[in-house]
Amino acid sequence: MILAVAEMPVENKIFYAVLLFSWAVYLWEAYLAHRQRLVYKQTRHVPAELGAIMDTETLEKSRLYQLDKSNFSFWSGLYSEAEGTLILLLGGIPFLWSISGGITAKAGLGPEYEISQSLVFLTLATLFSALTGLPWSIYNTFVIEEKHGFNQQTLGFFLKDAVKKFVVTQCILLPVTSLLLYIIKIGGDYFFIYAWLFTLVVSLVLVTIYADYIAPLFDKFTPLPEGELKAEIERMAQSISFPLTKVYVVEGSKRSSHSNAYFYGFFKNKRIVLFDTLLEDYSPLNRTAEAEAECGEENDAQGESKPKPKVKKQGCNNPEVLAVLGHELGHWKLGHTVKNIIIGQMNSFLCFFLFAVLIGRKELFTAFGFHDSQPTLIGLLIIFQFIFSPYNELLSFCLTVLSRRFEFQADTFARSMGRASELYSALIKLNKDNLGFPVADWLFSMWHYSHPPLLERLRALGGAKQD
Repeated sequence: MILAVAEMPVENKIFYAVLLFSWAVYLWEAYLAHRQRLVYKQTRHVPAELGAIMDTETLEKSRLYQLDKSNFSFWSGLYSEAEGTLILLLGGIPFLWSISGGITAKAGLGPEYEISQSLVFLTLATLFSALTGLPWSIYNTFVIEEKHGFNQQTLGFFLKDAVKKFVVTQCILLPVTSLLLYIIKIGGDYFFIYAWLFTLVVSLVLVTIYADYIAPLFDKFTPLPEGELKAEIERMAQSISFPLTKVYVVEGSKRSSHSNAYFYGFFKNKRIVLFDTLLEDYSPLNRTAEAEAECGEENDAQGESKPKPKVKKQGCNNPEVLAVLGHELGHWKLGHTVKNIIIGQMNSFLCFFLFAVLIGRKELFTAFGFHDSQPTLIGLLIIFQFIFSPYNELLSFCLTVLSRRFEFQADTFARSMGRASELYSALIKLNKDNLGFPVADWLFSMWHYSHPPLLERLRALGGAKQD
């Protein structure tokens, strides 16, 4: 067996090594998910440490939700891995490249128009990915998320949104890719430096324009009205010299009842975005529940025996929202955003440098069915996605560990601002609203969680008590 492997052509060794590593990663992920599913199945009672902050009903809802998500992830992951394996074994990549060449040939463009053929290939590949992923996305949204009360979309809205996302993605992806390929073609021996600088500029531009020009294509952004919350946010930003210019509320509730908050912008033009589902006073779920409760009171007044609906409060009150923002601003004040950008760009430069070293190796192309040509786009795909996969897995784990460290530091920053108790109660509320499960397998958590588990964060806040 060892002798047979040793005598195998180098391109075959590369191909099967890529395939074996891909399945090794999948089996490792499946093992971790299995460990976590056992936690979901076995934890049916609120742990003693959580007795004061979580009831049995909430734990059970969270447990069932996470079980459904985990089972879905297993089957969708298995399908994705099987699909990728079949594409490689059946020569799907060179086949699609050939189809792309046929399309460009019909337009009067020969093999010398490699960039045009690359753009057709990219369009077909992303279209194939979107279509094969659509049934899984529909099931996740309209079965799992719907079953557990998170989905707020209609099927028509969902499909319209999917088409819009695909079109916007192509409008960005195709010009950027064509310019990148052109730079690599004409860049000479130091093309990797120019390619890296180009991707750096593109990433900075996209981060700058995303919330102002791209995100509003999908969601409605409105300025946070004047009032106590806005005034407190501005005071908090001023106290740490955060150059805040605007505060927006995004209508995330039309898609999902999950909540979020973030800030964006460079230099002296920072902006904060709050999801309406994060704000107790803005959440549509609260308004609906209150209306149902009032209806129940009217029925009682009329002598009807129908019980009053229980009003479920979603989101955080103003002090808790300020605590959450204190955490987010801590990321900025402690330089986490800049550090992540630096790490990302160092990684990007290293990858382009190694790409420059490897792009001339014909056996890499031969391994994946390209015997007569070495297209630059295919080289990018092979090297970045397949050859770098072990490095990518290691980097991803290291970044996950670093992210958890940053989260603890940001919590500590919010605590230093005197908001420990408010952050404590906000974390509990957000965990309940999003049906987060408070108990995690240590190995699953270590490998996957970019944020520390709830219990670890509560302990680190120093025993602050919920009001």
